[in-house]
Amino acid sequence: QVQLVESGGGSVQAGGSLRLSCAASGYHSSSYCMGWYRQAPGKEREGVATIHSDGRTNHADSVKGRFTISRNNAKNTLYLQMNNLKPEDTAMYYCAEEPWAWQCPIATMTPSYWGQGTQVTVSS
Repeated sequence: QVQLVESGGGSVQAGGSLRLSCAASGYHSSSYCMGWYRQAPGKEREGVATIHSDGRTNHADSVKGRFTISRNNAKNTLYLQMNNLKPEDTAMYYCAEEPWAWQCPIATMTPSYWGQGTQVTVSS
């Protein structure tokens, strides 16, 4: 069982930056994926970025060059550095984990664990 708690959301103007954190607790399988997802009002949830336990990362085309997923294993914490934010990045952001995974494709990752979410609002 894994517990995930996000933090770091807030309100910023377009062009600004935020760093989201996701503190994980509990047992990780030896091979797993973690990822950031977001859902805007009236829209479907979408994957933003994923990272495998071996460090391999994937980023959605919409955020490439602006967002970076990373992980601090010593702190058992997942991060999402978001730069050059745009109003269309406004959404609730969720941290998630899929245990016993060897690939972390954004489109097909199927998390078993989810955090409660943190709101990001970008104004123009």
